[in-house]
Amino acid sequence: MKLGLSLGYAPPGTNPADLFPLVHEAERLGFDSVWVAEAWGTDAVSVLGWLAARTERIKLGSAIMQIPGRTPANAAMTAATLDLLSDGRFLLGLGTSGPQVVEGWHGQPWGKPLGKTREYVEIVRAALRREVVEHDGEHYRIPWDGPGATGLGKPLKLMLRPLRTEIPIYLAALGPKNVALAAEIADGWLPIFVAPERFDDAFGPSLAAAPPGFEIAATASVLVGDDAPALRDALRPHVALYVGGMGAKGRNFYNALVRRYGWEEEAERIQELYLAGKQREAIAAVPDELVDAVSLVGPKERIAERLEAWRETPVTTLVLGTTQPEALRTLAELVL
Repeated sequence: MKLGLSLGYAPPGTNPADLFPLVHEAERLGFDSVWVAEAWGTDAVSVLGWLAARTERIKLGSAIMQIPGRTPANAAMTAATLDLLSDGRFLLGLGTSGPQVVEGWHGQPWGKPLGKTREYVEIVRAALRREVVEHDGEHYRIPWDGPGATGLGKPLKLMLRPLRTEIPIYLAALGPKNVALAAEIADGWLPIFVAPERFDDAFGPSLAAAPPGFEIAATASVLVGDDAPALRDALRPHVALYVGGMGAKGRNFYNALVRRYGWEEEAERIQELYLAGKQREAIAAVPDELVDAVSLVGPKERIAERLEAWRETPVTTLVLGTTQPEALRTLAELVL
């Protein structure tokens, strides 16, 4: 199992450059990859370009570049450029995000995300192969010949010559159909909130058709220290935010995943409290067992024991969600 580092997206009032020492330490320790996210704040691409100039070996992944935020042609240009700047180290992680972000921030219809993702990946791959891009689908028409078209649109191929015409594409997904789509059309999958003991029940059927060499880069929050209860408490707000507040009722993919794991009542309660503005109560409602299931917390010996469950999954890269240099060193000792 390889190790990765997740930088996420910079919280309000912070600068993503502040985390470079953590990336430098991960590269020194032999980590395979570092992943950068975006929501509706710092974007992933700028940070990845900045990192490309300041690292030498570690792979650079987007987790994720938001599909509604860029046309597929723009995503292909961006991927090819980042791959050139990093000398072939870029990993293209894509995802649709949820309807609240898609419609509320990007001003795009939520529509049919499975079909849209399939077309998007098809166009990106064609563009990276420097094919003349022409596409007539339900979600994308290139050249555009619909309302407002001038009729002057010309099929084009990528002007630059990519360093690699097959840049690895990863899809972020949690629902069964989305995971199955990733296994079908992508090179890898980017899950979060993985409970390794429940992995097969939650994801096994969706991954049944995954080809040999399919990569799974799963992110887990990691905090190392002697006081495991206090560390759990530090992670509880993060779990509550996603399970309770990342999406509307009935459209929260993290909440649905926790329900599939077997915490149906707890997931319902956390969401009810969070959406009612009772965030502290929602945080308190997150059970210890859930935090432990989807995180690595505690002293080195406890984390080593928990890693055994991870080793029994098909996860190929454990991506650490942490700002602790000590967590990087501990996991490097235990895994690499």
